[in-house]
Amino acid sequence: MMRAWLKNMAPRWLADAWDARRIARSYARLSALDESEYPDAVRAWYRWNSGMELDLDNPQTYDEKLQWIKLYGTTPETGRLSDKYLVRPWVAERVGEEVLVPLLGVWDNADDIDFDALPDRFVLKATHGCGWNIVVTDKGALDQEAARAQCATWLGMNYAFANGLELHYRWCEPRIIAEEYLCNEAGEAPDYKFFCFKGKVACVGLVRDRSSNSSEACFDENWNKLPCIYYTHARIEEDVPKPAGFERAREVAEALAAGFEHVRVDLYILDDGTVRFGEMTFTTLSGLASWDPPSYNREFGALIDLSTFPAWRDLHGDPADAPGRDREDGQGAS
Repeated sequence: MMRAWLKNMAPRWLADAWDARRIARSYARLSALDESEYPDAVRAWYRWNSGMELDLDNPQTYDEKLQWIKLYGTTPETGRLSDKYLVRPWVAERVGEEVLVPLLGVWDNADDIDFDALPDRFVLKATHGCGWNIVVTDKGALDQEAARAQCATWLGMNYAFANGLELHYRWCEPRIIAEEYLCNEAGEAPDYKFFCFKGKVACVGLVRDRSSNSSEACFDENWNKLPCIYYTHARIEEDVPKPAGFERAREVAEALAAGFEHVRVDLYILDDGTVRFGEMTFTTLSGLASWDPPSYNREFGALIDLSTFPAWRDLHGDPADAPGRDREDGQGAS
């Protein structure tokens, strides 16, 4: 697929330019829609990006069920918890403020970003989107005006319409934050993505070198390597020792995921076992995960019980008819 080639093989400038153009065109089209047009728009978007038809009345795979959740399972709460600034006090209350990455600055206007007050290494993040980050490892080499312009562009957009109608982002508030740059002895701290279902970890995605030559692997809740990946990064073939602090990270992920049918909790684990919070993600890759082998798309989809969402009852009546209902009962997102 073009998306995979651009991500892994194209020059970075070409991939970034293509992605920006794609988002701009999609944003203009989706933001102009009436809400009654959203289901057909998601079907068309999914068909264009995956090459497959989407049956919203009977979704089966992980990606298909996320399309349904994007349309019918979003709430103001999931929106606020996707906001990288608004989520911080909630995380501190649930698991302790020590897991938060130190905050270096918060701005509503890109012109107010005080680069002089920031250290040599830091990360700028738009709080109301996904992937809208600028990783700075050498402030002296940073084009500050280009960074400011990029932040201004992000602040002027509603991410709900940027990538296939992830509608919970409507409840995020546009800001730019600066966080401390996290690193280990080997370099950038790896990203651990805890896929949680009914508050329990079922899969952990490890992503290395997010800013350059990314690679990935997946593990179960006990750090046994799984024969799958979910994105288009290169596969990590070698054995990966369980990191110090993994049990604590799993504990944090499950505490944050409690009460939700499905959420991905992203954490960082440093060399000394310190755990830091990254973000809460309710619709991974906007429902376009590249599960390899594809059987895992259906396997993890079976863990999502759509009848726990009030909208399923409103649309379909009997919860027993919901895809995924063959597993234990539980509460939906709250």
